[in-house]
Amino acid sequence: MRKLLIIVLASLGLAPAWAAEEPSGCDKFKWPIDRERAALTAPDQTRLSSGSELTALPEKGVTIDLRAAGEAGLPLAPERAPRDGTFGGFATFKTVPKAGTYTISLSSAGWVDVVQNGQTLKPKAFSGATDCDGIRKTMKYEISANPFVLQISGTRNDRISFAILPSD
Repeated sequence: MRKLLIIVLASLGLAPAWAAEEPSGCDKFKWPIDRERAALTAPDQTRLSSGSELTALPEKGVTIDLRAAGEAGLPLAPERAPRDGTFGGFATFKTVPKAGTYTISLSSAGWVDVVQNGQTLKPKAFSGATDCDGIRKTMKYEISANPFVLQISGTRNDRISFAILPSD
């Protein structure tokens, strides 16, 4: 009986770790991701260097070349400090066609900060899953019709794809 009690208590201690695992598979996102995934996997993506300035939001996916975290020169410190050995970068968008909800999606793991009017915007919704080819996470932000900066940090690779699309 004592052995059984120890086993039960040990398994209860593991429950929080198991519950915290991210879902796996493309069908585990909280909303449909077909548009975002298509943009992130398209062969004709725009290619940018970190620090680039665009006059308008891209209508397709973008691949951005990142720099070592200590050399990324992000305009604002990321809300989550990047780990050693990771990469980061940013792009400035001068024009937003209209205020509204936009999804910002990443092809692989990384931290996103959207900076507008000197403030870091908080996502209105977040969804992520592992083991989905081409997309790792997607977030919804309320973005006004003013310039903003997209900062990406904490990535394991020196290149990542992102998409910024009007939310349905």
